[in-house]
Amino acid sequence: MWCKLPQKSEKKCFQSSGDGMKKAIQPPNSAAPKGPYTPGIVASGPMLYVAAQGPFDTEGQVVGETFDEQAELAFQNLRKVVEAAGGSMSGIVKLTVLVSDLANFAAMNELCKRHLQEPYPARTPVQTAMPGGVLFLVDAIVALETK
Repeated sequence: MWCKLPQKSEKKCFQSSGDGMKKAIQPPNSAAPKGPYTPGIVASGPMLYVAAQGPFDTEGQVVGETFDEQAELAFQNLRKVVEAAGGSMSGIVKLTVLVSDLANFAAMNELCKRHLQEPYPARTPVQTAMPGGVLFLVDAIVALETK
């Protein structure tokens, strides 16, 4: 299946492991991304909107003391929600990451590379204060497979 878009882009659509359709948009004569994200994504099919997932256990308690520990658990919790809806991480088209300290930006990029695949989703990182010792939160928009 191919995207039917009016753009003059030569890039093909990417089937993301059977989970919806997404096409990476990289405008000509623009800077290439400096991390695991795509400037724009065109997606079709039903969408899942995932609320911010954090480093919480099944009782809602914060788990992990380091950024890496908390971010890994937040991505695991994100995966649980996506898979419960019948999707996969490859269907993520938009990711928002909330970090307590932008000094962890490189570590966040490595986590994204480990948990996501190309074409990477569009991404917005935001530095913000979070309560209760939380160092990382992530939310997502996911294109689900149409059957």
